[in-house]
Amino acid sequence: MSVDAPLWWEDGALCLLDQTRLPHEVRTVRCTSWEEVAEAIRALRIRGAPAIGVAAAYGLALAARAAAPRPDQDALQALRRAASDLRRARPTAVNLGWALDHMLAVATSSDAPALAERLLDAAHALARADVENNRRIGEHGARLITAGSRVLTYCNTGMLATAGYGTAFGVLRRAHELNLGIHVIACETRPVLQGARLTAWELLRAGIPATLITDNAAGALMRGSGVDAVIVGADRIAANGDVANKVGTYTLAVLAQAHSVPFYVAAPLSTVDLATPSGEAIPIEERSAAEVVTLGGIPVAPAEIDVRNPAFDVTPHHLVTAIVTEAGVITPPYELGLRRAFGASPTVA
Repeated sequence: MSVDAPLWWEDGALCLLDQTRLPHEVRTVRCTSWEEVAEAIRALRIRGAPAIGVAAAYGLALAARAAAPRPDQDALQALRRAASDLRRARPTAVNLGWALDHMLAVATSSDAPALAERLLDAAHALARADVENNRRIGEHGARLITAGSRVLTYCNTGMLATAGYGTAFGVLRRAHELNLGIHVIACETRPVLQGARLTAWELLRAGIPATLITDNAAGALMRGSGVDAVIVGADRIAANGDVANKVGTYTLAVLAQAHSVPFYVAAPLSTVDLATPSGEAIPIEERSAAEVVTLGGIPVAPAEIDVRNPAFDVTPHHLVTAIVTEAGVITPPYELGLRRAFGASPTVA
């Protein structure tokens, strides 16, 4: 099975590549209702901030189809209820709410008979725009990567986390396409192993030279001059440049600063939340203890032990060397640069 995107529309359903089965099984899940889309987002069958935003957009398109026989106001109310439930599926990633707000704006400006068709068209447009924005991120970010660099990355930011190209992974992909001779160091990313299961799979498919390491080996490699740059994605970027990303990102940023290694963040502007002043205001999702005390369903810790399992952490902006978006490379002061970037960003068709 050839896979170029983690989600696609087919025969009236949203099809998802089930990321909980990778890398050992390539399996497709068909969602024919918005409730099934919400469950897929919660269960991590689809994950990555841009990807879940696009998936939620298709979820609202499915909700519009289900609500089509209802009176106009009832249909809009049904859409708002669906959007509210989808929004709660993953509270940290701002792309989810951004996409839903965009879709609701389309809904309120559409004629009732054409509502379902208009929302499906809008979801398609968001997916196309995400791929194009990712390609721009790749072009801008590749200019930061010097030939022969050993670049450390964390979690998964490739086509699996987006509508089909990648954010931080897109930068690595473009650097490889330019024959810069990079070597990628991928952290395993506990507790769900997105780096080991997903990023390693994508690196092999792309033919990019790479090495997989345990998360706790990153500091030793940096101290031994084995890392030239770090690049990660983001689930939400506050107005001041604070970055929420997969838990463990903050640790890498501290290590990078201690060893004078540049620390880059790559994300589309849909990940930037100018309404959130700083990282202190970003909600951090807490996930099931089972993700920590089991590995592949096998117990690895005493069942009685108390567990904390925050899915994300916040990296303060002073630890970030630059933020790469489709509008270009943004350097400090981030509050000014991020606001300027919105003026230069392309709009969704």
